[in-house]
Amino acid sequence: MKIEAVDIVVTSPGRNFVTLKLTTTDGVVGLGDATLNGRELAVASYLRDHVAPLLVGREADDIEDTWQYLYRGPYWRRGPVTMSAIAAVDMALWDIKGKAAGMPVYQLLGGRSRRGALAYAHTSGSTIESLFTSIQNHLDEGFRAIRIQTGVPGLKKVYGVGADQAKGQKYDYEPAGRTTIPVEEGWDTGYYLRHIPTVFEAVRAEFGPAMPLLHDAHHRLTPNQAAQLGRSLEPYDLFWLEDVTPGENQEGLRRVRSQTTTPLAIGEVFNSVFDYQTLITEQLIDYVRSSATHTGGITGLRKIMDFAAIYQIKSGFHGPTDVSPVGMAANLHLDIALHNFGIQEYMPHNARTLEVFRTGYTFTDGLLDPGETPGLGVELDEEAAAAHPYTPAYLPVNRLLDGTVHDW
Repeated sequence: MKIEAVDIVVTSPGRNFVTLKLTTTDGVVGLGDATLNGRELAVASYLRDHVAPLLVGREADDIEDTWQYLYRGPYWRRGPVTMSAIAAVDMALWDIKGKAAGMPVYQLLGGRSRRGALAYAHTSGSTIESLFTSIQNHLDEGFRAIRIQTGVPGLKKVYGVGADQAKGQKYDYEPAGRTTIPVEEGWDTGYYLRHIPTVFEAVRAEFGPAMPLLHDAHHRLTPNQAAQLGRSLEPYDLFWLEDVTPGENQEGLRRVRSQTTTPLAIGEVFNSVFDYQTLITEQLIDYVRSSATHTGGITGLRKIMDFAAIYQIKSGFHGPTDVSPVGMAANLHLDIALHNFGIQEYMPHNARTLEVFRTGYTFTDGLLDPGETPGLGVELDEEAAAAHPYTPAYLPVNRLLDGTVHDW
């Protein structure tokens, strides 16, 4: 069974997605997610102009060999564009293999290690009261674990905080602005460090000690500031503190780790096992935050998690709505099969997206399940996709209040 046709579909049903479609000589179709938020067309071009010509005529069954061919073959390795392109090919080949075998992909990965994958929700509010409403809305939807993000007094806008929800309202936050250049937001670390512990104190007082709570610092802190935040949040027993300082400075995590017992999660901007090498071998993190979409697909992400398992480090795969339903399904098949699963980020896609991507995975009583459909369990409606053309969109840029460009 050889690859006969390669197609790249770019669509924007509320946000931009890049999907790779491989068709075999036997007529089996496989889908892969190549979405890279704010740089989508770079990956689409990489696939169309540089990868597609290499795939036609290759054996669709040879997933590992194709992965190595696309990774080791070019002189330029790694990076988000390359690894997102490889991810799309890898997912599509796993999708084909599952369909040809008549099995969901997780069965080909070794079968179930659990009956469902615990998911956490995104909650936010400009005030404590509006945050409480968002939390309760998600608990009513069945979530058992909650990520907490709030506005910060003195700052007009904080990334990760959507519009305040009314009681019973669905959370539908799109941080990428439909603009030709990114929106700029202001930031002050002192305001943030003073405010966040009071937020978690209030949430624990309102919702009790048992609910898993998570928080994302979005790379904004130095290692010393990160250690300070981790210590200040220890009384509130977080499930994890995410991206507390830029992960590229891996040695900086030694400072954080030595100063706080708050669990740490890092890696959604990482693209390969090499990005994690120091963090894993020195046990400086507790959770791997990558997604299959940005780390070379199921094959690439499993290599990371097998390495992490040696050190009792668990998964916490990136699963926002800029990972398409195809990428989300790939995450879920790994979630169910891996022994060292931790938790799965889950932002449900909007109705327009789910008209384009028809999914087989389910969310029940706080748990996600990839379903029993052969392959990844997602189908692409190309007619619906064509009705939503690409629109430029960018995540915001962060600046300190004096105008200096800052991490986020």
